[in-house]
Amino acid sequence: MTNPTFDVVTLFVLLDIAEAGSLTAGADRASMTASAASQRISKLEQSIKQPVLVRLPRGVELTEAGQVLVARARLFRREMRAARGDLDALSGLHQGTVRLGSFPTASASILSDALKEYHLRWPDIDVRVRSATRPQLLEMLHSSEIEIALLWSYAWTEETERSLTLEPLMQDPTMLLIPADREIGTGGAWLSALRSQRWIIRSADHPAAEVLYRSCRAAGFEPDVVYEGHDYQEIQAMVAAGVGIAMVPRLATAQHRPDVRAVAFNKADDVPTRSIYIATLTRRAYTPAMRAVARALHTAVPSPPENSFVRGTANSPE
Repeated sequence: MTNPTFDVVTLFVLLDIAEAGSLTAGADRASMTASAASQRISKLEQSIKQPVLVRLPRGVELTEAGQVLVARARLFRREMRAARGDLDALSGLHQGTVRLGSFPTASASILSDALKEYHLRWPDIDVRVRSATRPQLLEMLHSSEIEIALLWSYAWTEETERSLTLEPLMQDPTMLLIPADREIGTGGAWLSALRSQRWIIRSADHPAAEVLYRSCRAAGFEPDVVYEGHDYQEIQAMVAAGVGIAMVPRLATAQHRPDVRAVAFNKADDVPTRSIYIATLTRRAYTPAMRAVARALHTAVPSPPENSFVRGTANSPE
């Protein structure tokens, strides 16, 4: 039996059809007519001597052979996108464009300040930003959807793959968020003195929730969690309402309500601090535009607050 010859264009057409759910919609994605797409699929089926699609009254369904080819085509398309990104970097085609990844608290603080300076100094360089979770940012780096990313980690975070180059940017300490009219002793908040308090956290699978649980357990108690929020604006509102108090990264207080304040913890409590860094693939050389973004990010890093708390906008770390 002669080994089948796979046409990359046809495999990608099959992938487009599978993802679109119909031959017509898939052909449109592939920028060809439905007739041309159908002919390509027929030739593919003749080559492998088995069907890849079942035509239904509405749409299509993959056969087992089709599922095998679509899975391989999806992996191959990802590698081709990565190859395109690598070749563009080598040829210098991205000197005028930077594809950057970030996460929400960094985007709302240091990144926004960095981009203000960047656009003033280099108005002709196009910066495209993707905001995502840490796993998604890592995936986008490896597929070359982005060239550079802001990432965070705690001491217990899984080890970052060795294929990344990490440039330290800043330390982001954990702060205590309390109502503005509440008093805390001088020298910072003692975690052990807060064992009877009610706590507000990000949803239980969020890293900030783990910071709270690890810190309280190290201090000898289990926190009484009464509210799980989905973002820091929601947490601030509940703190202001007197529902409870919260632990938040300092960057999350860059823009906050005047009826809450962020208080530093006592150093002896050793409440976890997260590290923030700039990450790139080790094999990817920095373009001039990427280096300029990195410099702007370093310039935008806030100085540690002089006071033990941040109140309103006057003493904001930004």
